[in-house]
Amino acid sequence: MSRPVSREHSLRLVFAGTPEFAVPCLDACRASGAAVVAVYTQPDRPAGRGRKLTPSPVKQAALDAGIAVEQPSSLKSAAARATLAAYRPDLLVVVAYGLILPRQVLAIPRLGCWNVHASLLPRWRGAAPIQRAILAGDEESGVDLMRMEAGLDTGPILLERRTPIAREDTAGTLHDRLSALGAELLAEGLARLLAGAALPARAQAEAGVVYAHKLEKAEARLDFSRPAIELERQVRAFDPWPVAEAEIAGEPLRIWAARAIERDHRAAPGSLVATSRDGIDLACGEGALRVTAVQRAGGKRIGALDYLNARPELRPAR
Repeated sequence: MSRPVSREHSLRLVFAGTPEFAVPCLDACRASGAAVVAVYTQPDRPAGRGRKLTPSPVKQAALDAGIAVEQPSSLKSAAARATLAAYRPDLLVVVAYGLILPRQVLAIPRLGCWNVHASLLPRWRGAAPIQRAILAGDEESGVDLMRMEAGLDTGPILLERRTPIAREDTAGTLHDRLSALGAELLAEGLARLLAGAALPARAQAEAGVVYAHKLEKAEARLDFSRPAIELERQVRAFDPWPVAEAEIAGEPLRIWAARAIERDHRAAPGSLVATSRDGIDLACGEGALRVTAVQRAGGKRIGALDYLNARPELRPAR
């Protein structure tokens, strides 16, 4: 159970996060009435064509708000722990930070450490829960507010919100929805803590543990020997990164949107079985994949009809 904050003490909060997903949670911390005394985020990374060092979205949000920013490459050293302790945090809130917190760090805040995680734990512990849920064909996802322990996403659950995964959802749309839900969930938890209300903790179930391993760019290649529905999920899960890849009639393309359809055929996997205004149908191990948006090398995302206009030899004879 999370201990309530007494009314005579202001909550000193340190926030740790890095990507865009975490920014609404930082905003929720700032709006809660707690004192956000520091923000921890990953070191600046090269980005863009010029590979210029670029601050994380969380760092930029913190600088805009005038909050002190710390960017250690690790929290394992005594010096890093001393820096954190000097902020005298009552609570550390962690959202997609990207660094492992050693046990000694978890012990620094008086009220412990909270984590906002984008899955319904214990399913999809780890780095890529949003994409793995879509790849697996899950019908539901959500966010958990968890009290952190030394294990990977193993701590007890304080609050939870659920959302269905629609067939139209991509990793991008589900990411945005879960990011907003996570901020709402965190705001609720902080409000209850600041009001002196208890937050009962629920231990995670021992059954149903699944790990969401980090995405690799090599996974983007579509294997047309697999069922079409699995390839549809792959396209959705890899939008906006790393984006699915395949060849259509000999040309390598990025596949931005596709739909599994029922179609009887005896064609070799990956071969063209039909084209129309609705898309480009490619043979799969089961059914066919109707590709509706692609990107040519060096080009922009375009619809299937525009692509067929650029390759008239693929259009059906009139």
